[in-house]
Amino acid sequence: MQTPYRWLTRIGIATSHPLALAAVFVFLAAWLIFDRGSFDWQAAATVATLFMTVFIQRAERRDTQAMHAKLDELLRAEGHARNELTTLDDKEPEEIVEHRDQERG
Repeated sequence: MQTPYRWLTRIGIATSHPLALAAVFVFLAAWLIFDRGSFDWQAAATVATLFMTVFIQRAERRDTQAMHAKLDELLRAEGHARNELTTLDDKEPEEIVEHRDQERG
């Protein structure tokens, strides 16, 4: 099942990529070069918010990937586990919720 919101997942993944940090630096440099006069404390807060968003996304993605790797290893080690669960993390959040609802009965 394809969801119309797959682009949201892609944005989340993109903002956790190291190039997202470079994009914020480029944005900051462009702002300072082309409109230095408008860079006030509100602009500094905007840039700080962008930096924190990238850092938080990166940390969250790292933690999530580590948890998935650990769970995949547990599923492989348990002989009675279903192998299709190891690919569940490739699905969209709505599909995962649907799967969990089906499993609950």
